[in-house]
Amino acid sequence: MGRMTRRSPEEKREIIHLVEHSEMSVSHTLKELGVPRSTFYRWYSDYLEEGEDGLSDKRPRPRQFWNRIPETVRQLVVDLALEHPDRSSRQIAWLFTDQEGYFISESSVYRILKRYDLIESPAFEVITAADTFKHPTKRVNELWQTDFTYFKIIGWGWYYLSTILDDYSRYILAYKLAPSMSAMDVQDTLQIALDKTSLDRVLVEHRLRLLSDNGSCYLSKDLKVFLDRKHMWGG
Repeated sequence: MGRMTRRSPEEKREIIHLVEHSEMSVSHTLKELGVPRSTFYRWYSDYLEEGEDGLSDKRPRPRQFWNRIPETVRQLVVDLALEHPDRSSRQIAWLFTDQEGYFISESSVYRILKRYDLIESPAFEVITAADTFKHPTKRVNELWQTDFTYFKIIGWGWYYLSTILDDYSRYILAYKLAPSMSAMDVQDTLQIALDKTSLDRVLVEHRLRLLSDNGSCYLSKDLKVFLDRKHMWGG
């Protein structure tokens, strides 16, 4: 049997993204991709622990230990992250190095922010085949899922794709591309979905539930007011 091709960090991240968003089971998706489950879960564990830097090859190289970074520098990293809550640890590392002239790796930023509980949980959780939802949906428009996907367009900068997906049918009801991840962007996407389904113009017996991660835009007071006005549950 030949040796398995070494995957680049970018390939590993793409595989994780495909598994997270696949409508098939984890096992089936990995089989189609030709990736052993044990290998994938090792990548995923490293990714959750260290962020993007955890996907790099574990070869001996000079390391910058986050707990050896001066406390004043760590506090500046935290302040910068609080000032830009929608930026990833990689973006914060780039921004900090650019603004402060002090190099700090993404993994160090990730660990600093994790220590202060400033790292969001994954928008999607990869679960094993044995795990199931306690109360699976039984009809369309019972539960909607919302999330942001971000990517960089060369020459334009970072853009964010807000989506609304029906949990039961797995149909994408609405999407919006924007240069920000704000509560207003979420509201705009939800309004597109509501207009498409006409749910905000008819009387329904059960309130629609919206599932999201704990991003600041989803926890904002403005979005809560919007959901209450549209007779939706957030969670």
